Amino acid sequence: MEIRKVEKNKKQYLNLLLLADEQEDMIDRYLERGTMYVLEDDGVVAECVVTDEGGGVLELKNIAVTPDCQGKGYGKALVDFLVRTYIGQYTVLQVGTGDSPSTIPFYESCGFYRHHLVKNFFTDYYDHPIYECGVQLVDMVYLQREM
Repeated sequence: MEIRKVEKNKKQYLNLLLLADEQEDMIDRYLERGTMYVLEDDGVVAECVVTDEGGGVLELKNIAVTPDCQGKGYGKALVDFLVRTYIGQYTVLQVGTGDSPSTIPFYESCGFYRHHLVKNFFTDYYDHPIYECGVQLVDMVYLQREM
């Protein structure tokens, strides 16, 4: 398993990015200003993008694992890598996600706790309804963990 930084042609991983954020114009808002990493284990199986949000906050904007590789620890390995890589440079790692039973437990297992809620995020900023586990996402939950 190897994690490497992607400096050019980040959109070559669009299929992975779209697993975590299904509207391309939303990805375009952070992709170029973000730092991208891919995790390879006999091919690329996961990716993440982080951005500097100022005030000591590093935000995890996108993290995805190919469906056939989910549940094998690759997502947690990326989060652990980010903490190791950025410790001392940031005080908080933050992530915004849908209030979904499939994502919140993952982040909590990685040491994140609920911080705040942005009401109607998915209905205000996306051009179509976003569903996860058969439930329409409405609010964005921000979770944080100390670095």
